[in-house]
Amino acid sequence: MALTEDPEKAMRLARAICSDISLYNEEKIVRSILEDDFFRALSEELAEGREHYRSRVAPELLERTNFFDRAVVDVILRSKARVRSRIW
Repeated sequence: MALTEDPEKAMRLARAICSDISLYNEEKIVRSILEDDFFRALSEELAEGREHYRSRVAPELLERTNFFDRAVVDVILRSKARVRSRIW
């Protein structure tokens, strides 16, 4: 499979991966937000998602973008803004 060099496709891929992480880990995400340990609690899921993303995107594009990190915030965390937390 060819690595994508298209920024738009890379961004969509990052968002799709993060959407899947959010969908399959809803309870864990909510609990981790409440306990203020999101990145520790989801470290395995995020690492697996990031590795999948890296395996599909050209290295040159990876070096100059942060689409996966943005998708974590935009897709996973922003969608849980309703969760009462002391961090927001």
